[in-house]
Amino acid sequence: MRKTTVTLAFTLLLAAAARAAALSPAEATELGTEAYVYGYPLVTMEMTRRVMTNVVQPDGTRAPMGHLVRMRHYPTAQFRDVTAPNADTLYTTAWLDVGAEPWILSLPDANDRYYLMPMLDAWTTVFQVPGKRTTGTKAQTYAITGPGWKGTLPAGVVEYKSPTALVWLLGRIYCTGTPEDYEAVHAMQDAISLVPLSSYGKAYTPPAGEVDPKIDMKTAVREQVNSLDVATYFGMMAELMKANPPAAADAPMVAKLAKLGIVPGQPFEIAKLDPAVADALRAIPKPAFAKILGYFEQAGTRQNGWVFTTKTGLYGTDYLNRAMITAIGLGANRPQDAVYPTTEVDAQGKPYDGTKPYVVHFAKGALPPVNGFWSLTMYDKDFFFVDNPLDRYTLSARNALKQNADGSVDLYLQHENPGPEKESNWLPTPAGRFIPMLRLYWPKETPPSIIDGTWTIPAVTPVP
Repeated sequence: MRKTTVTLAFTLLLAAAARAAALSPAEATELGTEAYVYGYPLVTMEMTRRVMTNVVQPDGTRAPMGHLVRMRHYPTAQFRDVTAPNADTLYTTAWLDVGAEPWILSLPDANDRYYLMPMLDAWTTVFQVPGKRTTGTKAQTYAITGPGWKGTLPAGVVEYKSPTALVWLLGRIYCTGTPEDYEAVHAMQDAISLVPLSSYGKAYTPPAGEVDPKIDMKTAVREQVNSLDVATYFGMMAELMKANPPAAADAPMVAKLAKLGIVPGQPFEIAKLDPAVADALRAIPKPAFAKILGYFEQAGTRQNGWVFTTKTGLYGTDYLNRAMITAIGLGANRPQDAVYPTTEVDAQGKPYDGTKPYVVHFAKGALPPVNGFWSLTMYDKDFFFVDNPLDRYTLSARNALKQNADGSVDLYLQHENPGPEKESNWLPTPAGRFIPMLRLYWPKETPPSIIDGTWTIPAVTPVP
């Protein structure tokens, strides 16, 4: 049986190599670009996992596989593990391999506090999301099982089946940021339990991790992914697809990958391709990533200079949108849980310039309509936080925003402090280009609503 399996795999690999050799350079460029876009989430998730788990014990935002990260404070401007981080919720996260056995997640009573515990597969699909919106805030217990697992679970444990062996638990718990609220959220985080099924109901201490000195722990993950040569990139894709199988709907794409010699579980050998085809493939990464970022301007809805989509978390075969969301906001939620309007140009259609002041004006009663909470976050041109004198990265209701005499609210986006009368509504910008992002957690689905288009986001207007 083993000999037959090996022979079949070898035959498939030869067939794939033959198809790749028959491609013209132009065909290889077209298919290679599609393949790069398709695999971008998978490769990015793996590179992110490597960086975030390459420690012996939990340390800040990082922890070994199977350990819970309980972030005690909001990320700072030095945080570079994930693009577009938020400073509204305290993360409780973990990277899991559910290929060998299920993992049991136990959540305590949240006492009506807003939280969500989205579970992402290796392709960034949010396959389950327990939390206040979906399952309430009472105590609950789940088994996260792998794609091939079959078995019996303890009484009272609900099964959540992951499509892939790799799972990223990316929990968010709302916190106002006061010392008292930090303490309350910390208590909830400490009560969250994560253990393998074989240790459920027993005393369990997660084993220490091992540090791989070859992993780059300083360079931002997106930069590391973008710097991969195409042979390494496609080779990683092929390896990862064995334990993290493509969805059934991806069958046409899997067939295209085979034409390039990219076969799940088999090595990608660019040296065996026709030299002209190999050269065409080597040139793909830079323009392919430009295509991914360029899709930002086409994605979703455009409104007063803002761009947003209600197609996050569940992507189907919209591979370009999935790759774009990965590039600018890895770990994005389903739209029912959060919508992320983002803007790169002001009301006049010009890119933002930190040397100029801007204002966002909300009419009376027209602040973002949400069941959870909203915030406006400031990023630099690479979607990271910006150092500023107030260590303020967001504006939201928790800032005790000042209203105008008519009940309207103005938010001030500028590099210099606008003065004590406006400081409560000031969101500091970098001196150069910047990117504001709104977050609407648990947006209302009845008018006014961003989901059905009955609520309009005001433009970011330059101040004369």
